[in-house]
Amino acid sequence: MEYRLLTVNREFGSGGGRIAETIAGWLGWKLLDRDIIDAIAYAAHVDKNVVRHYDEHVDSWLRRINQQAMRSAALAAGIELGENAVFDAEEMVKISQKIVEKAYADGNCVIVGRGSQCILQHKPDVFHAFVYAPYKERILRLRDRLEKGANAETRVRTVDEERAKYLQQYFGKCWTNPHLYDLMVSSHEDEDSTAKVILYAMTGKG
Repeated sequence: MEYRLLTVNREFGSGGGRIAETIAGWLGWKLLDRDIIDAIAYAAHVDKNVVRHYDEHVDSWLRRINQQAMRSAALAAGIELGENAVFDAEEMVKISQKIVEKAYADGNCVIVGRGSQCILQHKPDVFHAFVYAPYKERILRLRDRLEKGANAETRVRTVDEERAKYLQQYFGKCWTNPHLYDLMVSSHEDEDSTAKVILYAMTGKG
């Protein structure tokens, strides 16, 4: 099977987002990650801070923004909303789904989270990976990454719970259900090695 799209879902602190970015770079594919917040804000005509609010309470994606690219993606997907449309968590999910579906139609893309493993579950040319890591390892990584004074233990628990709740509420699926994924892999060794494992599993190439 020649895959044309990869979804990467991840435990918080496992490095899944950076692993996805590495694979996208190796393949020369687009990366659809946290920048989706900008695309949703643009399509819904709402402030990015409003989107981040729902994001934190639904799927806790976060910050990296590539505004121009995501605005173009939103327009290309034909998802611009009317000026008076009501924006809430459910509307956010609907827009996210359209963006994911447009990414699939275009192909050659790595998508991080956002229920993409459910939205594209029955597409035979999509490879689904889940990245996890030992709890202590995730805490150590996050202590270097999070803002000063942040409680890494609390953040891990909260974000993972929100991601699980998001998938259950909007897709009726258990976040860690192995049947949603072609590969579940630990990033304990290091992120580059994990990226190579996923790439090999998907393409048969190192």
